[in-house]
Amino acid sequence: MSLEQTGTNVQSLSYEQALEELDDIIGQLDAGSVDVDILQVRFKRAVEIVEELDSRIMRAKEEVDSLLPRLSGINGKSHPQAATFEDGDEN
Repeated sequence: MSLEQTGTNVQSLSYEQALEELDDIIGQLDAGSVDVDILQVRFKRAVEIVEELDSRIMRAKEEVDSLLPRLSGINGKSHPQAATFEDGDEN
């Protein structure tokens, strides 16, 4: 069952709900099970979800990056694992 509800704001969905809805939309598009009359609406919804998830990821990355320098001040020690996402594997 799709989580998409008419009028549901993407921002009000949890990350997992939004990801699940996006997976559902992609599955329907891949299977060709979307009626041509609603194809544009579903595609637009998918784009909105991708934009929202990307925004959340970027905000989280920025927050983590801003907190990392605080680790270097703990006990006066340098923490080599305190690297930005870009310094290591994001997966």
